[in-house]
Amino acid sequence: MRAVRSSVAGRLTRKGAGDDTVAVVRSLTRANRGGRSRRARAGATDIEIPRAAWNRLFACTAAAALLQLDGTLITVALPSVASSLHVSSASTSVLLGAYFGAYALLLFPGGALVDRLGARRVALAGLCLFAIGAAAGAVASSLGLLVATRVLQGAGAGLVSPAALAGAVSGFPPERRGSALGIWGASAGASNLVGPLLGGLLTVGFGWRANWWALVPLALLAAWAIVRHVPSVVHSDTAERGPVVLNAVVQSATLIAALTFAVMIGCFYLAAQYLQRVAGYSALGASSVLVLVALLVGAAAPVAGRLSDRYGERRPAALGFLAAGAGLAALGLPGVSLQSASTMPLLIPVGLGLGMLFVPTSRAALNATPLASHGRTSGALSMGRLAGAAIGAELAGVALRGGPTASGVHTAVLVAAGACFLVGLPACLRLGSHGEATAALQEAC
Repeated sequence: MRAVRSSVAGRLTRKGAGDDTVAVVRSLTRANRGGRSRRARAGATDIEIPRAAWNRLFACTAAAALLQLDGTLITVALPSVASSLHVSSASTSVLLGAYFGAYALLLFPGGALVDRLGARRVALAGLCLFAIGAAAGAVASSLGLLVATRVLQGAGAGLVSPAALAGAVSGFPPERRGSALGIWGASAGASNLVGPLLGGLLTVGFGWRANWWALVPLALLAAWAIVRHVPSVVHSDTAERGPVVLNAVVQSATLIAALTFAVMIGCFYLAAQYLQRVAGYSALGASSVLVLVALLVGAAAPVAGRLSDRYGERRPAALGFLAAGAGLAALGLPGVSLQSASTMPLLIPVGLGLGMLFVPTSRAALNATPLASHGRTSGALSMGRLAGAAIGAELAGVALRGGPTASGVHTAVLVAAGACFLVGLPACLRLGSHGEATAALQEAC
């Protein structure tokens, strides 16, 4: 221990002050917490977080929530879009795929720009593109033009996403990032809750174009919050760029993020189509059924954050896949109704399970990379989420090619359950095992 203190004193002498001191202390903390004693875990919750860090978190969370809101808001309006533009319901899935595809393509460049220019500039540029795309989509007269505007929106989102996540956690030490990300995940659940309701109200009351118009003032409001609360540069040490970003932990976290969003977006798309076209629900009625899942996702995320800070990321992630997989497997049984009140209890483990997966993946990946690389790490995570969302939407569209039927939905849900068990659970075992990443961080410090 004396040798360690001497080493730290030498580093402090060479580094000099301020942010470098914080970097060295964090490296020492990581190097000496291998046992992860219960007292150390409990002490992490006592770390005082300044108000500026919380304000930054809420501003960045609002920007990210807008991107999540877009997906659920537009999904509810797709049957009306198909009717208005005289295209098939299955073909409207390209609107989700175009958005998520462009979103994914810009994530890695966006993450690199965040690490170079800071979260504030990149987020503001992305929000401007997003707002312009939404306004253009509101006046589009054909499916092709609407797809083009969705590409523009997706490009803006690809810049906003890594900037928002990197900025959100930049004021929190690694031991408290679970709590911060719990709020982040709760905002995603709230967006999933508000999105279907708002989409249903706007579609029924004003037509599908109102969904696009609503995104414009929301984007401007998010930009105002970024200007007010996010500093020009969110990382403190540009010398930390050395370690490899895509280490084993980040790769596993990205895979889990992709699977989570493939299941969630795919199931939302299937439910919206089936309930409106087969069960005879209105857009508002169909969206109200999805509210329960969205509410549970938002409620589970803060719990997952506290569990991750206390026990690490593996346990809450595995619990999430077990719960979601069990609920989906029950819904996929041939005799189970998909449109009655008896369906509601089966949605509870699905919503809770999906909500448990947001925080552990982000926490594990961000804690396995240095602060100055969080833009690229966030880009990798968002790439996984958006690629998964695009795949989920396209697979749901394939499942509906012959028309929405109960048997087709049952089959698709069973496939999703199998993915949770066979892909998700094994990937959870690699979360938190970041010895190589920790050594890289010590070297960088």
